[in-house]
Amino acid sequence: MKLKTTDFKPEYAGKLNFYLSAVDNLLKNENDNPSIGILLCKSKNKLKVEYALRDMKKPIGVAEYIVKISETLPKKLQSSLPTIQDIEAELVLITEKNVKEKIIRKAKKTN
Repeated sequence: MKLKTTDFKPEYAGKLNFYLSAVDNLLKNENDNPSIGILLCKSKNKLKVEYALRDMKKPIGVAEYIVKISETLPKKLQSSLPTIQDIEAELVLITEKNVKEKIIRKAKKTN
């Protein structure tokens, strides 16, 4: 999933397709379903999205988001959510672990 603070641009779809290819190659296990790309943008033009995704083979969805989430979220929940830094740190750990496991599996298959 990729969150953009700007309006949709066609190059966002290409970049997300690139990331999905990397994830499928480096992190996906044999039993996993295909990766799905979700692109959240400040706004989108349906025609631009249609043309940007037309010939892509990977499943990618584009949606708009509303910025008022923090205003409608109860105060108790706001303080209990992880920070962006917490989420990023956890994702780095998960990614490193998955890459190491995949390298080990590939090495075992070649031996």
